[in-house]
Amino acid sequence: MTSRVLRMLPTAYLYALDTAAAVVFMMIYLGFADTRGVPWWFGYPIAMLVGAPLALRRKRPVLTLGVVLLAQNVATVAHITLEPYSATAFALYMVAVVCPQRVAVGALAVSVGSACVAVFIGEAWPESVGLAAFQALVVGAAWALGRTMRVRRSYEERQAAEVASKAVVEERLRIARELHDVVAHSLSLITVKAGVAAHVAAAQPEQAQEALQVIESASRSTLVEMRRLLGVLRSEDAAAELAPMPGLGDLPELVSRASLAGVEVSLEVSPGELPEGLGLTVYRIVQESVTNVVKHAAPASCEVSIVVGDDAVRVRVVDDGPGERVLAGGGGGHGLIGMRERVAVYGGTFSAGPLAGGGFAVRAEVPLS
Repeated sequence: MTSRVLRMLPTAYLYALDTAAAVVFMMIYLGFADTRGVPWWFGYPIAMLVGAPLALRRKRPVLTLGVVLLAQNVATVAHITLEPYSATAFALYMVAVVCPQRVAVGALAVSVGSACVAVFIGEAWPESVGLAAFQALVVGAAWALGRTMRVRRSYEERQAAEVASKAVVEERLRIARELHDVVAHSLSLITVKAGVAAHVAAAQPEQAQEALQVIESASRSTLVEMRRLLGVLRSEDAAAELAPMPGLGDLPELVSRASLAGVEVSLEVSPGELPEGLGLTVYRIVQESVTNVVKHAAPASCEVSIVVGDDAVRVRVVDDGPGERVLAGGGGGHGLIGMRERVAVYGGTFSAGPLAGGGFAVRAEVPLS
């Protein structure tokens, strides 16, 4: 939980927290120096070297640890303070989090070893033994906490990558199934028209010619969809959907359903015909985008623009809701992943993100050829 909270904070806030810690450690060591009667020309630089580098521990973790550890060792030997190396532990924690295991283990060994040596030099026997053991425990605990955090982050990153990979595979299977249904529909049409042509070829050649023209057109479209279908895998155990594939003609119904959920959607579709598979892709992009607005930005208004050009169809969905949000899957898809995969099947371009003045925009351009 702590790991997620820290990663959600902006980098500037994390540096501000480190700077605050640096100031605190400097003030502590200045107080120790004044209490012990240490000359200012010696106590002030030691306090600065112990505290100030901690402000940069995220940017230069190893260098920060080296400077702070050296300054604390000098302070221990000079009897400025016997504070249990909490500044070193604070710096070592970041080394354990961000550095490879070899560097982290070496940093732990140097920190514990040099701290123990400094204590043995600065304190008499046998008090030095207990103090050295306590300092080693504090420094070791900080290191162990940092390594645990690193392992946890690595696990979360692998888990997130696995989830994203699984989502991509599932979406590709879903796209393949839908494209399969489009191709199956075209092949059924070809079969019917071929039967009609064979039946009326002798008596009504004009009808046979019309049927052959339909077969030619459907065959070309089917070949195009088959090429795209070969780019993804179809789930073997998924049952084919019997309902007709949605397209541009189904967008008004989608818009009306969104209005019932508190999102006013204005729809603008330029005249033009799209192949069945491409029409399905455009419908899914709008569906995912509008569903996201309903889930994360309602009540809001949304503008949907679809322009069918000579060479490409352009889709634009813009709303005035909160800009910082994550697109969730709608209609059985996976949000951004699903839309990006659908556009990639056709070799198009896709972008989505918050707008500078507020709101969120989804844009896609899919070539027609």
